[in-house]
Amino acid sequence: MSGNIKKPWGYFKVLDTQEGYLTKKLYLKPNSKLSLQSHKFRSEHWIVVKGLATVTIDENKYNLNINESIYIPMASKHRLENNSENELIIIEVQIGERLEEDDIIRYADIYGREVSK
Repeated sequence: MSGNIKKPWGYFKVLDTQEGYLTKKLYLKPNSKLSLQSHKFRSEHWIVVKGLATVTIDENKYNLNINESIYIPMASKHRLENNSENELIIIEVQIGERLEEDDIIRYADIYGREVSK
């Protein structure tokens, strides 16, 4: 599989990709978060394997511990946060007809990346 893909919040590795699904391992630095975003062509499942995750899905917020998971429906606004002083590791499974990074619609981003119009 591919190497580490660096992001402002940490990095990810692609673990497996097949037609219709893609599996990643996300490593979030302490006190970091992904953009508030949505996807037109995929849903996601997040499983916490290390740390404590804070997940926003539309208007709801959830705290997930190790071995807990959450489903992010296609087109929902969502965000993953690591509000702790320790690394957060997530297994992400994307399901959909298109699984490219350009499917991200950003609504808010603390790292200065372009927000969708």
